[in-house]
Amino acid sequence: MKYSKTILLFTLLFSSLLFNCCNSEPDTSKKNLDEVILTDTSNFFYVDVKNYPAKNKTLPIGIFDSGTGGLTVMDAIVNYDGFNNESQIFDADGVLDFEKEYFIYLADQANMPYGNYPSLGKTDVLKEHILKDVQFLLGNKYYQSASDKEYETDKQPVKAIVIACNTATAYGIDDIENFFNKARLDVKVIGVINAGVKGAFENISQDEDCSIGVMATEGTVLSNGYVNAINNYKTASGYVGEIQTYQQAGVGLAGAIDGIINYISTSASGLRKEYVGPSLSSNQAKIDKNILNRYNFDWNNNKILFSGEKSNSAEIQLNSIENYIYYNIVSLLEQIKNTAAAKPLKTIILGCTHYPFYKNIFAQKLKELYDLKENDEYIYRNVMRKEIILVDPAENTAKELYEFLKENDLFNNDNINKSEFYISVPNVLNENVELDSLRNFTYEYKYGRDAGNIQEYVKRIPFNKTNLHPEAISMLKEKTPLIYQLIINFNQKNDKTKFLRINDLKLNL
Repeated sequence: MKYSKTILLFTLLFSSLLFNCCNSEPDTSKKNLDEVILTDTSNFFYVDVKNYPAKNKTLPIGIFDSGTGGLTVMDAIVNYDGFNNESQIFDADGVLDFEKEYFIYLADQANMPYGNYPSLGKTDVLKEHILKDVQFLLGNKYYQSASDKEYETDKQPVKAIVIACNTATAYGIDDIENFFNKARLDVKVIGVINAGVKGAFENISQDEDCSIGVMATEGTVLSNGYVNAINNYKTASGYVGEIQTYQQAGVGLAGAIDGIINYISTSASGLRKEYVGPSLSSNQAKIDKNILNRYNFDWNNNKILFSGEKSNSAEIQLNSIENYIYYNIVSLLEQIKNTAAAKPLKTIILGCTHYPFYKNIFAQKLKELYDLKENDEYIYRNVMRKEIILVDPAENTAKELYEFLKENDLFNNDNINKSEFYISVPNVLNENVELDSLRNFTYEYKYGRDAGNIQEYVKRIPFNKTNLHPEAISMLKEKTPLIYQLIINFNQKNDKTKFLRINDLKLNL
């Protein structure tokens, strides 16, 4: 049975209250994940932190995200040329700064989108997912396939961790640092939010009045992570102009980019029961029927699913990434337009790692809206600059990572082609998990779980052609060719992926 997000939230809250009323004894079966990682030697999640090889320059760099979107951050890192590699001063020399480093990337695809957990009252579950991502990067365990009963133990630990996820940074970076302190682990963790804020202010003069837009997931918006970071940076850096911040929660956009069925289905031709993205009837992300011309959706090839007549639809569901982007940009501008004394929008932080894949679509839509007229009057021109700068936090993240390696003498002298790529999939051998027809977690199960039940809901396995959406593969090949080549190298040349080649699961050029 399908529930809306609102019904699901109230169901979860009511169940929690009923349970607490009827059970005065504490649930002693629930455990703290950090304690399990540090002390329970019999548990899958245990990591021997006492013998951890921290500050070892030969180790790889770990990167994680809730899905493949974090590959935009990795792409910015591997293509970064901001420093002279001989002198290590900030001066590009035509040589990639990280070409002698190698990386381990984790996409927690089974549990994404992370941005939904806080709005459903499941922040504690989200934090467990984040800490499990860290545990994977610190540890040596992985599976070759979802059906494997035994795990492999030849994965390298990491010397630094990049959180390539805005929601995970907002909700998890403090917990990760506290965990490292508790474990006495000297491992650097870098998040993308502060990097994005620095990038936004690079284009704003000290006394300028303007607005900064933040386009991010629901979870990131709810955290106010960017708002707080913007205010802190403005004060600390001595900006005296009035800086207004407007946030737009991109309901479903990250999920659509990763091909999650709750948000997009390329095979659909009519309204879908499992859909939870923006619609005419949505309470969380309502499409305003009165401004359909401003969205200017693409209705071709089932990119909009609707009932009734196109000119007067009873219901509308988005079914293309571009239409999700159109909806969210218009929603952001409507928010600014309807605010008294709003300052003109000058820059937008793409506060979700999935969004930079489509930076050109964002730019095209903004240009279209700048010139949009109704009744011979411009609709948005008075609340936006002609050239709006789109900030990808990944570039400043790359700079921070380089400076950390420099300051701690941790530069490697190895080969970037040794990089490895893992993705989480539902653990089909765990009888507690609930799967849909495509063998993904059901929406209700994914967001209905409780924290403290420490078990293997997912398995981390190598990227292969069965666990990456075809559109995601095409997107990686087109937009991040170096990353795509590194993934191919991992699939076709690494000893850890022999299973894929034997079973014809490898990715092909």
